Amino acid sequence: MQQIIYFFQKFKYFLFFLLLGFIALTFTFNNLNYHKSKFVNSANFVTGGLYSQASSISEYWNLKSENKILAEENTRLKNLLEKKSFAVIDSDSTVTDSIKYHQKYTYTTAKVIKNSYSKNFNFLTINKGQNDGVFKEMAVVNSKGVIGITDSPSNGYSTVQSILNRNSKINARLKNSNYFGSLGWDGIHYNIVQLSDIPRQAPLKIGDTIETGGMSTIFPEGILIGVVSKINKGNTADNKVDVTLFNDMSNLGYVYVIKNLDKVEIKSLEALQDE
Repeated sequence: MQQIIYFFQKFKYFLFFLLLGFIALTFTFNNLNYHKSKFVNSANFVTGGLYSQASSISEYWNLKSENKILAEENTRLKNLLEKKSFAVIDSDSTVTDSIKYHQKYTYTTAKVIKNSYSKNFNFLTINKGQNDGVFKEMAVVNSKGVIGITDSPSNGYSTVQSILNRNSKINARLKNSNYFGSLGWDGIHYNIVQLSDIPRQAPLKIGDTIETGGMSTIFPEGILIGVVSKINKGNTADNKVDVTLFNDMSNLGYVYVIKNLDKVEIKSLEALQDE
């Protein structure tokens, strides 16, 4: 208490000056519209800036949940579009009865919780497994393109053989072309894979887009992979090209696991042909 009294005694003239200044400003802003409007505008500018910064910080911390919501919404839309694409169109309306259309793929949202990209045989781990309908040899992609193929699912999790795995073999083609080959990885650069077995007559050029060929039961056709960055022409009957991936394989978040609903039927038919 003694310290408070001493403080007021020591600064009494300065505090009295502040009080008079406050009273003068109050009369000024209350009686002069111009000064009042300037004060209000300045106050709004300061508080608006503070609110904007606070909102930006809040949005940043909410990005994780927002990304999850967006990924789940994208999955719902992908499944809906897949159904619509196989709907029977009548003269009056679009029929979406499950008996009258044949949906070929379903999509499941998953999150990458572990990722390796610097080894010769890289794998990822996602937070979905058999309880979520994820099984072995299912395509894993995101909005930028191919990620890999599911390898070993448990009840709640699955490992994924990355496209950056020397055992990876994916059917791929030139976009808007029937020329296709086999996509693999030489284990050198984490952002470059190799497309081989492309016929020499194929019209290859730097910058061409490479996508999945759809000649397997794993990937739908037309999933993006990357662009041709180098063409290695040798004396053999085919070309081998370097493909720079659209995906940054060192920075992965939410992905989509694609299930081919016709896989069992196709595999059974192919087994009969092999007998």
